[in-house]
Amino acid sequence: MPDATLLHALILGVVEGLTEFLPVSSTGHLILAGALLGFDDERGKVFYIAIQTGAMFSVCWEFRARFLRPDWRLWSNVGIAFLPAAVLGFAFGAAIKAHLFHAVPVAIAFIAGGLIILLVERDRDEQRRPPSVLAMDDMRWQDALKVGMAQAFALIPGTSRAGATIIGGMIFGLSRRAATEFSFFLAVPTLVAAGAYDFWKNRALFSAADVPMFSLGFVAAFVSAFLCVRWLLRYIATHDFTPFAWYRIAFGALVLLSAHYGWADWRAA
Repeated sequence: MPDATLLHALILGVVEGLTEFLPVSSTGHLILAGALLGFDDERGKVFYIAIQTGAMFSVCWEFRARFLRPDWRLWSNVGIAFLPAAVLGFAFGAAIKAHLFHAVPVAIAFIAGGLIILLVERDRDEQRRPPSVLAMDDMRWQDALKVGMAQAFALIPGTSRAGATIIGGMIFGLSRRAATEFSFFLAVPTLVAAGAYDFWKNRALFSAADVPMFSLGFVAAFVSAFLCVRWLLRYIATHDFTPFAWYRIAFGALVLLSAHYGWADWRAA
């Protein structure tokens, strides 16, 4: 039913935009939302990845002055950080999609990620150690590589690309703002490469009739992500990520309980 497909595209686009740059896992939310909407077949999984490009363009627009300014050090760091996830994703992407793009593995990753965030934030509060990298411009290639290795864990759906890069960056000595901003810039090659590769590989599943669906999902993701990025930059000035950790734990537990007791039809759960 075309109208239902467009409604699903709108809902999933908003979900993607609101969760892509927060440490809560956009892919995990899309998998769960898609399962509830009945849009969790192979076409749906490709759609999840493709509309992430809309969220990525919101970062390009928000930081357009920085993107238009030549900055060899920044982009070399982004390139270095991009490599680990790119190599591992190319090697294991199909297996990950086949075995982990389901509700129960996603819920477990939600909870595990929440616990890690709590541990990192507690250690940061207790030790009160000043970060060694205060600003994104101060990052060395070694710092970028470490963040890239952390991002590779986000290949597991439910882990969160933003969460892995931000929390991983904080573990490796980046300030909260430096880790968050670098996560934004690292999203550009990561999301473009993932979306383009997955769509091209599965292009036979789609036709020209799907253009409205992709267009609506793209726009919805762009607008909601743009608003989220602006809010997050203000939020981190005075807050930590503990509330997101508790949200992840509670939401993951709810999904596991609903799968176990049959409260929701997770289909692949």
